[in-house]
Amino acid sequence: MHLHPGSKNIAGLPCALLVLLACSVAPAAAQNTYPSRPIRVVIQFAPGGSDVVARILCQKMGESLGQPFVIDNRPGAAGVIGANIVAKAAPDGYTTLFATASFAVTSAFARPLPYDAIKDFDSIGFIGSQPFLLLVHPSVQAQSVKEYIALSKVKPLNFASAGAGGIGHLSQELFHHLVGVKATHVPYKGTGPMVTALLAGEVPSAFINVSGAGPHVRAGRMRALAVTSAKRATSMPELPTLAESGVAGFESGTWYGLTAPRGTPTAAINVLNREIAAALKTDTREKIAGLGVELAPTSPKEFADYLRAEIVKWSKIIKIAGISEP
Repeated sequence: MHLHPGSKNIAGLPCALLVLLACSVAPAAAQNTYPSRPIRVVIQFAPGGSDVVARILCQKMGESLGQPFVIDNRPGAAGVIGANIVAKAAPDGYTTLFATASFAVTSAFARPLPYDAIKDFDSIGFIGSQPFLLLVHPSVQAQSVKEYIALSKVKPLNFASAGAGGIGHLSQELFHHLVGVKATHVPYKGTGPMVTALLAGEVPSAFINVSGAGPHVRAGRMRALAVTSAKRATSMPELPTLAESGVAGFESGTWYGLTAPRGTPTAAINVLNREIAAALKTDTREKIAGLGVELAPTSPKEFADYLRAEIVKWSKIIKIAGISEP
């Protein structure tokens, strides 16, 4: 039956008005159905480390949304393989990237990548950060950062990292640049071998994250001189920051955030951002904080701004130190 704009329905309302109302309600109804299937979360590295944080957080988010978050580990090429998978995925809200500091570091090098960390991704939200500890072997005659710097100026100390061109290596270069000392970089193939080398006295110093070094520090097998975050670490509040120890402007560590392919619906991004914050108000907060992570969820824009700043920061250090591609 053909209806004219002026015709009435049985409730007495103009049919044209009902059509407009129906059209306006339809998008909202569609938004309210998200998510309607499992959400894929790509991890750029093998299980362990950031993988643990992602699994704890995503389990709680999945329980809240009624859809599972499927962890998909895609290691390789310093995280580029995993990031590229997400960059090329459909921007429908069902594929995300659990990004870490390495996501910014790989983009800081002057080399072509198959994606652009800013242009090809939509930020969902920052989750938190895990600072490093400035550590020395107990045989090193330095009880403070000041003593460590003085010792290094007399005889430069070797400095270990979990891999050339990684966040630990760049943090080391930033530190040496700010304090005006030189040191020989000794890269290892991962955090495990680096920790083993420091414990054995094979290398005298390193930056290692709180969760990886904390037990060894408490057992006296390593000596922690300072923490690399802007504020003292919640898990080790007795340690001063490097800034408090006289290294002004120093802040570093790994961090965690969630991103998605560029063009992901704003409604989906807002849902996921909301759920990150909600999850970190439950017992999930204590579980992740227990890993040494300082939790600080943000808005999508704040995370996007932070990511840009990180890329600029590490690009400068790479140029100053003359670091080649990882």
